[in-house]
Amino acid sequence: MVEKYFSKQLDPQFNDVIDNPPSYLAAWTDENVKRNAPRSETFPPALPTPEDSDVIFYNKMIPGPVGAPDVRVRIYEPRIKNEILPGILYLHYGGYSIGSPEHEDDNCIKYVKEINCVVVSVDYRMAPENPAPAAYEDCYAALVWFSENAKELNVDPNRIAVTGFSAGGGLTCSLVLLARDRKGPKICFQMPLAPTIDDRLKTQSTIEFIDKHGLNYESCKNIWNMYLGEGHENRDDIDIYAAPARATDYSNLPPCFAFVGGLDPHRDETMNYVSNLAKADVPVSFALFAGGIHGFDLQNPNAHISKQAVNLAISNMKRALHGDINQ
Repeated sequence: MVEKYFSKQLDPQFNDVIDNPPSYLAAWTDENVKRNAPRSETFPPALPTPEDSDVIFYNKMIPGPVGAPDVRVRIYEPRIKNEILPGILYLHYGGYSIGSPEHEDDNCIKYVKEINCVVVSVDYRMAPENPAPAAYEDCYAALVWFSENAKELNVDPNRIAVTGFSAGGGLTCSLVLLARDRKGPKICFQMPLAPTIDDRLKTQSTIEFIDKHGLNYESCKNIWNMYLGEGHENRDDIDIYAAPARATDYSNLPPCFAFVGGLDPHRDETMNYVSNLAKADVPVSFALFAGGIHGFDLQNPNAHISKQAVNLAISNMKRALHGDINQ
């Protein structure tokens, strides 16, 4: 496939990326990785989020993994709670190396309002300073804390779901495997969106998507090198919680909804993941959005496919947590 595929297949509502590629890509260019460019340069801190009339949000330190630092979580909940609510453990995006819960304040607030739930977002340790397993162990510690403290948060511990986009989607896949294998807290639903899960970099979409106006092969290579170390793709000792696409047993995992864009290098690994779940008799819903780049719903929230994707995500999560799509 020639590089011109990108402009030919790109949804016209995203044509602005031809002149202005997503700024986050700077974090994973060969040049910036080689010179160890600081996060403050490649991905600035989130701007303060104004108070919301319907949702309160605050930070809390919770116990981290054994022998590791405490973990900061950011909790979002309705100002008025008249019932026991479901919960969502939210894992932020950022290629395992950038981002924070604050960068996704708007999305977490939206979930609280539209799904009627409590959201706990995890400020997990990031690469390259803290490569795997730091991120997924922090997230697992947060899952354990959420489950054990659910009643204090007015949450039903049997209705806790996990979700995230990109690296957050990858960590979602990590957690469902960890919770199953460690016989840990119950996860009632998983929603990995365009997850970063296959470090081997051999899928067709990863290899062919090289255009630097969107997430591309170079980005993916550097993301995984920071998270797992160079040479990871040829090693046999990478564990399935660091790279969930390496799993061989997908049985007894929670029901799933996932989506991905057609111009996303993660397209094929996402499709492989949901296919493996379905083959293991796990209930799965999935949507592929033609012409969508990685993070298309964040790049242009008003685009037709963005609205479709977000509405599907919310409706599937709402059905899983409340059982009634109209609640």
